[in-house]
This record gives sequence, C-alpha cells and structure tokens, in this order.
Amino acid sequence: MVQICEFRISMPYTLEEYQAAQSFMVMKMQQESSTSEEGVEVLENRPFENEELGKGQYTRKIYHFASKVPVWLAAVAPAAVLQMEEEAWNAYPRCRTIIKCPYFTSFSITIESNHAPDQGTSENLLDLNDQDLSLRVIDHVDIAAPAPAADAWYVEVGKDEPSEFVSKKTGRGPLNEGWQRTSDPIMTAYKLVRVDAPIWAIGWKLEQAVIQAERALFLASHKRSFCWMDDWHGLTMEQLRKMEKKNDQELNKKRGIVDSSQDAATKSTMIEAASLAGSKIDQETGLAAVDGNDRSQGAQRVAVPA
Repeated sequence: MVQICEFRISMPYTLEEYQAAQSFMVMKMQQESSTSEEGVEVLENRPFENEELGKGQYTRKIYHFASKVPVWLAAVAPAAVLQMEEEAWNAYPRCRTIIKCPYFTSFSITIESNHAPDQGTSENLLDLNDQDLSLRVIDHVDIAAPAPAADAWYVEVGKDEPSEFVSKKTGRGPLNEGWQRTSDPIMTAYKLVRVDAPIWAIGWKLEQAVIQAERALFLASHKRSFCWMDDWHGLTMEQLRKMEKKNDQELNKKRGIVDSSQDAATKSTMIEAASLAGSKIDQETGLAAVDGNDRSQGAQRVAVPA
C-alpha cells in the first residue's frame, strides 16, 4: 500500500530567503556526507522548462549510502540496493523529486513540494485529489524541538540548535516553544512524500522506514539551515548557482569522477605544454610519445593526469 505523508516545516524566513537557504544547505550537507566511498555523485545540473512547472533547475544524482540504511535492510540487500538515483525539478516555489532504486524497479519515492508565507495552515496547497487526501497523514515538523536520540535515523546537527542560536546578521533566534505564533517573517515548506514499495515480505516495513528517514532528514536539514543563516543570508541565487557548479565538481572529485569538460581543458593545456617542449603528441589520447632513447631507459608513455 502506498504511504503518503505531508510534512509541514515552518521557518522564520521570507519565501525568497528559503530558496537561498535551501540551496546552500543542500550543498553543505552533501559535502559533509560525501567521501570516496559514499555520498553524492552529480550527473546533471542544468536549467529546464516544461508546461507543468515552468522554468527551473533540473538535477540528476546518484546517492551511495551503504552505512545509512537500517541494519535489517543492509543484512538482506545486495550492494545495488544501497544506492538511489534521484531526479529533481526545482521550479521554486513548486518542486518535484523522484527517487528510484536500480535493484527494486517497482520501488519509488516521490516528493512534491510547495511553499507559502503561512504557519502551515494551508489545507491543500499541493492540490491533492480526494483519494490522496483520504490517505494523507499530516506531520508538523518543529525545528526548535530536539531530535529523538533513540531515532535510528537521527542526524547529528552540530553544536548549534535553533533553540540556542542567534543570527548576528538578522538578529533572529533563539526559537523557543511556540515561536511560530510570533515569528515575523514566517513561511512553511509543504513536502508530500509518497512511497511505493510493492516488494514481497519487506514492502510495508521499507515504506515506513523511508517515511521515518525523510522526517529525520527534514528535521536535521532545516535545523542546520537556520543555524547556518549567517553563512547564506545575503547571497543571491546567481551566486548560489555558481557555487553549486563548483560544489558538483568537488563532489565528483571526491568520488574519483572527472568532469569531462575539465578533463578536456586539462588535456588541452598538457598538449600545449608538451608541444612547446618539443614532444610529439597523440591528439586523440593527449599522451606524449617518447623517443627510443627514453624507451630504452624504461619509459613508455607520459600520461596526462586526470
């Protein structure tokens, strides 16, 4: 059975501030969680336009996260299950994310998002039909509340908590109990998570695990977003898009993946340098051939570094 949960996360931001905060937070959290073995691999990041959402930014990524899954799933799942492929269409304030698993082809997670300048009181901001409304569970996520330490999906936020943090740039904070009633500005991110895992024996358990994981991620990421306010506040979306491009390259570098355009530029530079040095160049491979004297000393070819 498909699980549908609508998370409502209120934030002390304007709608414009949330867009910048979200972009910065995603970049920083991806950097923190990525290593040579796990993390995020960015395949595409480009503008898009379609009739339904309009104009926005399209991304396609692969998440490698073997250490992040529940023990019961890791014990029975092959390695292919421990990675997810994500496509996202960000036409803020409307966004759509689809996540699939290469191993379980029928498994999918769809996240529909919309954002409004309210306290989480919009009844049907995501335009659900009657059937979806009957299945929907609403969960208000309070970023000032502590994350349950016993939660298997708990993500460490760091030294700062919204209940303790005060922004030097804006003066906002700390967020005390009931802060939503008095905050100005305020807005809410409405995130509808739809999980479909028609898998014999583990389907329902997997769906519940995904819902719990998404809630833990939303709580931790929005806590960090607020506590990182002084890092992102004042940045324009143009500046953030440039930062995203650099971040994507750094993430792939951690994973040992070379951007083809960078590789081509590097190869061109090496060819030019070798040419100036008098070496003969293989234009296809970018390798500098060596003469017989060098070959007799054990050298075969000098490879252009990646």
